[in-house]
Amino acid sequence: MPVFSDTIAALATPAGTAALAVVRVSGPSSAALAAEIFKKTPLPRHVSHADYRDRAGALVDEVLFTFFQAPQSYTGEDALEISGHGNPFIAQKILEDLFARGCRPAEPGEFTERAFLNGRMDLSQAEAVMDLIHARSERALAVAHQQLRGALGRHMQELIDALLGLLARIEAQIDFPEEDLPPEDRALAACELEKLSSATDRLLATSHYGEMLRAGVKTVILGLPNAGKSSLLNRLLDRDRALVSAEPGTTRDFLEEPVTIGQHCIRLIDTAGLNPAPAALERLGVEKTLDRAAEADLFLLVLDVAGPGPILPAALARRLTPANTLAVINKIDLTPAALPSPPAGLQVLRVSALTGTGIDELRTAIAAKADAFSVEIGADLIAINARHAHSLNQARDCFAAAQKKLAANDATELLASDLRGALNAFGEISGKVDNERMLDQLFAMFCIGK
Repeated sequence: MPVFSDTIAALATPAGTAALAVVRVSGPSSAALAAEIFKKTPLPRHVSHADYRDRAGALVDEVLFTFFQAPQSYTGEDALEISGHGNPFIAQKILEDLFARGCRPAEPGEFTERAFLNGRMDLSQAEAVMDLIHARSERALAVAHQQLRGALGRHMQELIDALLGLLARIEAQIDFPEEDLPPEDRALAACELEKLSSATDRLLATSHYGEMLRAGVKTVILGLPNAGKSSLLNRLLDRDRALVSAEPGTTRDFLEEPVTIGQHCIRLIDTAGLNPAPAALERLGVEKTLDRAAEADLFLLVLDVAGPGPILPAALARRLTPANTLAVINKIDLTPAALPSPPAGLQVLRVSALTGTGIDELRTAIAAKADAFSVEIGADLIAINARHAHSLNQARDCFAAAQKKLAANDATELLASDLRGALNAFGEISGKVDNERMLDQLFAMFCIGK
């Protein structure tokens, strides 16, 4: 376990005026600092009340402080938390005094980095801390909690254990060819490789859902000009975000706004109408609509109750499926001669963006579509990030190469090399590899004090 000789300090709460401000200290001098500043021996995990006086004896604030003795602390080393009044000037005075007493300012993410390096959490759990801080919906929060409690780490450990077992048997044939070992069973190795590859694919399948949780479900509102797309955006947001006019074609660019619907953050994207014969400026808006649609997770196809549906470009029409599209017949407050016909198979909702009729049902349907994107592995809801996906893709490539070598009856040494590559890729997810650059880049994304 690493032993850090220096003691770090930082503000752990957001900068600015608030009821409270918490200054966090971690390192070998934490206990001595508490005794020196507060004139009492700190009791582990016990909240104490005291005056904070600087080195000159001047009163800085009346505070509560808590000492955490290693290894029972967030970082795994002695730590001290000082809770004072949330005046930025007071917090800065406390930090300046701590620096004068020998602490140094913490780097971004350094507390969590120390927790990882001291074995308090694996790397996937450290990343979950950041996900927890930035969660924008109930589902994102739930997934971050599961990962923080080791859900992804447990699944990765199962894969690593299975791979180590296979690799050990294969390398035994290489290292001890003259020993009385069972003959190499390549059929069994191929079966186990297939299981490992399939399990890797199941984890990779959660990557897109992870992106949706972290960035929001990209939901594009499509339709002809004047179908009521902007009115629908405003109604779903419960505020007037887009300008609305009876004149068709007023939306020339896209508008994007986040809103919580059900347990998800939904990124609503209002787009220019799909006019089959647009003017020059309107054509640019339609092109942007198609660009946004190419990246969308979910579609709201808005149909005017009194008019025909849009003629969709072939590439866009192929993207609209019952799994990712809701047909929204708008303006039901009017009396139509005949309802428009949405593409076959789509769930149909009837609403009035003007009066709000049917909007609650639409929200429920949007939430259900977003929920359906989730991927469960066993009892756990997993949503890997881009770094995890990169490592899993590397492992999958190694498994594919190993399967080809097995099929071609290549040398056992070559097969073992591919499996070791997969093992290293798995290790990058939990952080059990020596990759200083990767760790520096990861923890630099954290805020100071975390």
